[in-house]
Amino acid sequence: MAEEASLEIEETGKSKKKLIIIIVAVLLIIIGGAAGYFFMSGSDASVETLDEETAISADTPSAEPSDSAEIGSALYVAMPRPFVFNVPGSSRDRIVQIKVQLLVRGEVNEETAKKHIPLIEGTLLSVFSTTTADELSTSSGKETLRFSALEKVQKALMDVEGSKVIERVLFTGFVMQ
Repeated sequence: MAEEASLEIEETGKSKKKLIIIIVAVLLIIIGGAAGYFFMSGSDASVETLDEETAISADTPSAEPSDSAEIGSALYVAMPRPFVFNVPGSSRDRIVQIKVQLLVRGEVNEETAKKHIPLIEGTLLSVFSTTTADELSTSSGKETLRFSALEKVQKALMDVEGSKVIERVLFTGFVMQ
């Protein structure tokens, strides 16, 4: 009888310790999650101030005239599909996949870029097909390809629309196998 009573006391003591440990762990997780949320969320006041400064600077004339039809906020036009193509290399041929987004200024240029996506895709493919795996394996080769793509796309859009429309070509994904 005495042994059963001592076992009961030990079991309730162990269960109380487990319960306390679980409660403490849950509280730490909740507090950590709340602290992480407040830490990561930041203040929206700095974003609003930045947007106002951008709007003010867009209204004031700059020292350099821009070739784009309208100076406005930066908008990104994503190409609907990644570009997948083969490139020759010194040791073996490689497959490359590049995801591209285009930086344009203003909604007018955004709509123009979206309207001419087939032309832009064709131009980018012709530029990408002229490169080699050895060039793409270096960061300077990737930058050269990006600048070459920008020049060719701007030239193609200048011929069709009469303005450059695209400000930058951005590689948002780059895989070479």
